[in-house]
Amino acid sequence: MTQTIAAIIVAAGRGTRAGSGLPKQWRSLAGRPVLAHTLDALRNAGLQRLVLVLHPDDFARADSLEMTHVQIVAGGATRAASVRAALDALAPDPPDKVLIHDGARPFVTARVIDAVIAALDTAKAATPALPVVDALWRAGDGAGAGNAQDAVSRAALYRAQTPQGFHFDAILSAHSLQSGDAADDVEIARAAGTDVALTLGCEENFKLTYRADFDRAEGILRERTRRAMDIRLGNGFDVHRFGAGNGCWLCGVLVDHDRALEGHSDADVGMHALTDAIYGALGEGDIGQHFPPSDPQWKGAASHIFLRHAVDLARTRGFAIGNCDVTLICEFPKIGPHAQTMRHALAGIMDIDAARISVKATTSEKLGFTGREEGIAALATACLIAQ
Repeated sequence: MTQTIAAIIVAAGRGTRAGSGLPKQWRSLAGRPVLAHTLDALRNAGLQRLVLVLHPDDFARADSLEMTHVQIVAGGATRAASVRAALDALAPDPPDKVLIHDGARPFVTARVIDAVIAALDTAKAATPALPVVDALWRAGDGAGAGNAQDAVSRAALYRAQTPQGFHFDAILSAHSLQSGDAADDVEIARAAGTDVALTLGCEENFKLTYRADFDRAEGILRERTRRAMDIRLGNGFDVHRFGAGNGCWLCGVLVDHDRALEGHSDADVGMHALTDAIYGALGEGDIGQHFPPSDPQWKGAASHIFLRHAVDLARTRGFAIGNCDVTLICEFPKIGPHAQTMRHALAGIMDIDAARISVKATTSEKLGFTGREEGIAALATACLIAQ
């Protein structure tokens, strides 16, 4: 049975540490309120039932947000009271699980959210966190922050993040036992005897707290915009002649034919063209540079080795395969009956959805070497998108 999930966004605070002016969750970030970015991040992770906890003075500001599937709840005097108000609002139609997220964390990723949700399959509560890596000291008396005193072991210390996830009934029960405020909902859950699983957080999932944090946030958005505009196109072309044999490897499929294609490897002309298209988009030359035909280890090699290498190289450079298109040029064998099988074969090798792959064929109207059935040519295009 599909389990239901709701998300509570806590945004009723005044954010005084961020300085004078609007509460930090309403300040402009790349021309939009911080909360708009936070809601986008949750929606992009697939969350559709959202409860936004606001200070009553801020209700009118919600008109500047996309409020589809968003319920507004008035916050309380403390963070714990605000969360309790949201839980009570959900209680008449309770979800199975609930995520509780800080409104001032606009850069939470789908990976962080998915990890918390997955952990709730085996735990009643889960939270993203990052291990403390800096040296720690206690401070003594002195000017400024004081003087460094005893070192504190950072072993087993973690920095808490949100969204913190819970089975709904467990966190509602824990809040009913809470008499005062708490740092977060993990503290409340643990006080009620609930174990909390740790999942991996993300450095960008920081909480906007001080004025300087907005400069960091603007930098992140500028980098995301730059990367979103980084789209690479590459082309590949390959030719293999026919020789003795039975069947041709084409786009990962052995197609029945009275001849085979000749080549140093398995001569999969379609996969070679596609591999070169990806290398081309990366500015990484061609197959021959990465797998020299002079090297005997590649004699007769399966071409999926080459394609997989190109795809992995793209991913290590921060690119995903947007889509790719392969055209096989030949009179025979006929490609149409095998095109769908080829798409799925390539999808498995590249670890992408087959909907992102096109395989088609054309003839050369009996002209040229393909028209004389001396061989097969292939043309491929690949689009890479920065992640």
